[in-house]
Amino acid sequence: MLEAVQILNKYWGHKAFRPLQWPIIASVLEGENVLALLPTGGGKSICFQVPALLRSGICIVVSPLIALMEDQVSNLQAKGIKAMSLTGGISFNDLDKKLDNCIYGDYKFLYLSPERLQMELVQERIRLMNVNLIAVDEAH
Repeated sequence: MLEAVQILNKYWGHKAFRPLQWPIIASVLEGENVLALLPTGGGKSICFQVPALLRSGICIVVSPLIALMEDQVSNLQAKGIKAMSLTGGISFNDLDKKLDNCIYGDYKFLYLSPERLQMELVQERIRLMNVNLIAVDEAH
């Protein structure tokens, strides 16, 4: 737990987890499949972000909400954490380069939509990544 609290403090400035966060994080760190249902503002993202930062490799985050993805990526980048999102409107070449960066560029988080995850190129490249965690955020 000490390492997890150190990550929490370093990146979020909190000295302790909220009551429901630690049991969720502990289960994730033990390799269990976890379904975390917390209210809006309950700190769900920290429940997968902290474990992902404690492991080598990249965390794949699937979310149907572009605004949420962009907000999460901006917040992580502001903390000095390498994160990117693959949203619509990018060319095949740009998509290809971004996926290469996830394989070779030491990124910690890749946010993408369920539709993007269904693309053959994306699935092929994810197989080449050192994926440490897969999170589904805001499933509808």
